[in-house]
Amino acid sequence: MPAFFQSLAFSFSITGPIFVVLALGAYLRRSHVINDNFVEIGSKLVFNVTLPALLFLSISQTNIAQSANFSLVAFGLIATLLVYLILELLAQYFVAKREDRGVVIQGAFRSNLAIVGLAYCVNAYGDEGLITASLYMGFVTILYNVLSVITLSRSLNRDGGLSATLKGIAANPLIISIVAAMVFSAMALPLPALLLRSGEYFAQLTLPLALLCTGASLDFRALRADFGGALLSTVCKLVLVPLLLIAGGVAFGFRGVELGVLALMSSAPAAAASYVMVRAMGGNSALAANIIVLTTVGSLITTSAWMLALRSLGLL
Repeated sequence: MPAFFQSLAFSFSITGPIFVVLALGAYLRRSHVINDNFVEIGSKLVFNVTLPALLFLSISQTNIAQSANFSLVAFGLIATLLVYLILELLAQYFVAKREDRGVVIQGAFRSNLAIVGLAYCVNAYGDEGLITASLYMGFVTILYNVLSVITLSRSLNRDGGLSATLKGIAANPLIISIVAAMVFSAMALPLPALLLRSGEYFAQLTLPLALLCTGASLDFRALRADFGGALLSTVCKLVLVPLLLIAGGVAFGFRGVELGVLALMSSAPAAAASYVMVRAMGGNSALAANIIVLTTVGSLITTSAWMLALRSLGLL
């Protein structure tokens, strides 16, 4: 029994701090301490400055050849593609409106890796989890963007868009920072102390600011519309997709930090970027927003359950 409570404490130590900061963001928004302008500017600051700084510093100061697990990255890419194909098949039978299928599918497979997933991994494994999760996030995010354009274009009967997305990926600050960091790491280039310390200040802003903005942007009133489609996408995102990836990871021999990062990243909620993409392509943005709200709240519970189960089974 003591082992069970230790596993329970471990799982809640991962999701508990995330819940507290998300709830604080929601409370500050309702109390008018922060507003939509703060959320918009804060989100841009995280995406363009602080998160790239965090990723660059964590990777560039590490020996990638010794610490990186490219087999985990390869598994994540293949598993994500297979999950996407399964979801495309299921959507044909369970989502009546053709134009909503892409929204449901994207919400089901596209995790919020850069904010919530990364925060989960840092809480669970510290710097080791950050390095492993950063490389996983960089490669899988590229695949997320490509698959999102494909599924939304198919359901909305749109042509093109993929080339623009590929250009956007090439100009993505997160991708640029990861690639640059891998070059610095491979060449063992030192950073001046001034730049290193300044970068650390920005990096330390990332997770608390990002989570505050995420919590402040949650709108529970929007759940009244398209609840059925949002619930289906949420169940797939928080139960079906993590189950498939975790089971596959166990079968392929991943254990400890590797399996933990895989579980935490796959059980993270739907990415906020999914709403932006749906809205830009003229899809059902209300449905996309509902999926983000439900998966963000539900992930705090299901992620704790996944980690508790894996810890209890001795796989972590």
